[in-house]
Amino acid sequence: KMAAAAGAAAAAGLWSEVNRCGQNGDFARALKSVNKILQINKDDVTALQCKVVCLIQNGNFKEALGVINTHTKVLTSDVIAFEKAYCEYRLNRIESALKTIQSASQQTDKLKELYGQVLYRLERYDDCLAAYRDLIRNSQDEYEEERKTNLSAVVAAQSTWEKVVPEDLGLREATYELCYNSACALIGQGKLNEAMKKLQKAEELCRQSLSEDSDVTEEDIEAELAIIHGQMAYIMQLQGRTEDALQLYNQIIKLKPTDVGLLAVIANNIITINKDQNVFDSKKKVKLTNAEGVEHKLSKKQLQAIEFNKALLAMYTNQADQCRKLSASLQSQSPEHLLPVLIQAAQLCREKQHAKAVGLLQDFADQHPANAAEIKLTMAQLKIAQGSVTKACMILRSIEELQHKPGMVSALVTMYSHEEDIDSAIEVFTQAIQWYQQHQASQIRGPKSPVHLSLIREAANFKLKHGRKKEAISDLEELWKQNPKDVHTLAQLISAYSLVDPEKAKVLSKHLPSSDTMSLKVDVDALENSHGATYVRKKAAKLTGDNQQKEQGQGEVKKKKKKKKGKLPKNYDPKVTPDPERWLPMRERSYYRGRKKGKKKDQVGKGTQGSTTTGSELDASRTASSPPTSPRPGSGAAVSAASNVIPPRHQKPAGAPATKKKQQQKKKKGAKGGW
Repeated sequence: KMAAAAGAAAAAGLWSEVNRCGQNGDFARALKSVNKILQINKDDVTALQCKVVCLIQNGNFKEALGVINTHTKVLTSDVIAFEKAYCEYRLNRIESALKTIQSASQQTDKLKELYGQVLYRLERYDDCLAAYRDLIRNSQDEYEEERKTNLSAVVAAQSTWEKVVPEDLGLREATYELCYNSACALIGQGKLNEAMKKLQKAEELCRQSLSEDSDVTEEDIEAELAIIHGQMAYIMQLQGRTEDALQLYNQIIKLKPTDVGLLAVIANNIITINKDQNVFDSKKKVKLTNAEGVEHKLSKKQLQAIEFNKALLAMYTNQADQCRKLSASLQSQSPEHLLPVLIQAAQLCREKQHAKAVGLLQDFADQHPANAAEIKLTMAQLKIAQGSVTKACMILRSIEELQHKPGMVSALVTMYSHEEDIDSAIEVFTQAIQWYQQHQASQIRGPKSPVHLSLIREAANFKLKHGRKKEAISDLEELWKQNPKDVHTLAQLISAYSLVDPEKAKVLSKHLPSSDTMSLKVDVDALENSHGATYVRKKAAKLTGDNQQKEQGQGEVKKKKKKKKGKLPKNYDPKVTPDPERWLPMRERSYYRGRKKGKKKDQVGKGTQGSTTTGSELDASRTASSPPTSPRPGSGAAVSAASNVIPPRHQKPAGAPATKKKQQQKKKKGAKGGW
């Protein structure tokens, strides 16, 4: 009895310690006390519950779940349902968490809150929206703002991923979270300018909210704003402002945010901007998409887009095996999706295996008829790239749902015309026109559609261009029958008949309106005073004035233009008679003695009679024709003296211009820039 009393007293002391630590938030110390209590009584339900709560508060979700599963007899689902579901949720076992919540005998408010979060993670947005609406309607506590934020997040997700037009929830956007979610919903609707304004408002509210806390630094604010700035950059990218978007993306990456989901999305968006350029940067960025926990932060469509871009990047970097592996994995996950098979076909084309690529696309089109149209368009493009235009036309004509579309008709007619297959081109027009006739059978008495009439007109013009006049006449008569007041069609019809049946053309010409009825009421004065008419009138007047002046001046003697005095050479001497042969080339002048060979050999005995040969004259490096070099010590005066000497043998008759070499030297001395 004394031992039991001592144990009870010890347990009471431990429980008071647990209570005190719990109030202070010291769950690590509380856990120690709980473990001591369990040593006294290992099946104490309250102690086990407290242990699970302490482990959850310390972030040890796996250990907490282990305690729950170990003591299932004591900790029944009624007692510990919320804690078990929460641990499974935090360990990303979302399906298990859902089962735990649904199996609980009583749905408490805590379980309902968790149920909403679980449905959001499972992307069951309709059920999630209903759950949060029920919570907001039946709850009145301090967490109402958080529930509204979650509700707006669900609406934004529906708008973004399911393309559902969001309903107005009437939420007052008083917080930056609500503003941000509203902006995301607008992006999903394509209202980018409105979304940008919402994000700017969210940024302003965020700064105001965080700056009120003195403990929050500027770095903390920037980290919180990172997701808002990331969404702004995404809008810029959608608007085509890729440079601005890229700059903002890189600024966010430099901040090194802790949100791996945000980093993965930004890295993926940068890769999409780079495309097949700057692949080295893309290979660095793709590492951010492989971070641990990314798969739990993003939606299925976001993860799928990242995998697609990885496959494309592998293709651009010539990693053929990696590209095939990734695209095959994607195809197994989403067999009906177009992109994996298109990536595989693109890789085969890069390997010059066009026939194999077309076969792959054909197999997919046969297996998935719903996506056959897009696949066949790609097949036709490949055939055109191979030069098989006729085969491409056959593939395009097999797409029944597009045969009558004006764009398809135009493409086929152009391609057949290129191949000079006029009959097939006309057949395309005929089939399209018949399609409209069949689908408008219920409106026989009503007017034909503008597209139908436009096709008939284009067919008629095409037939006239290629000499099929009788067939064109039939189409033009159909058009004129639909609109007898159409003068343009009537004129075309008369023109066509004039080449085939002139008499019929004369008969039809009677239906043309008279010149009186065709006269337009034009204000001549207003037309003449218009800007264009004034310009033409002024120009005409100017030309007329010029002509009149020419006519008047025909009898007058033309004034002689003053001749400009020619420029004289700098070394011109008026006292010396100029060289009469100065206009002739040097070789044709009488005093030209030819070019002397061996200039650089020793010139002993070749100087002026009675002169002595100095050392400077024998040094070839010091002659005037040599390129300038740095002077040797003590030789500068000799060089300058020799450079001005012109031997009589090379001297020209008096008054003749200096040699070309002399002129070059003077140019060098007086040159200014440009060389």
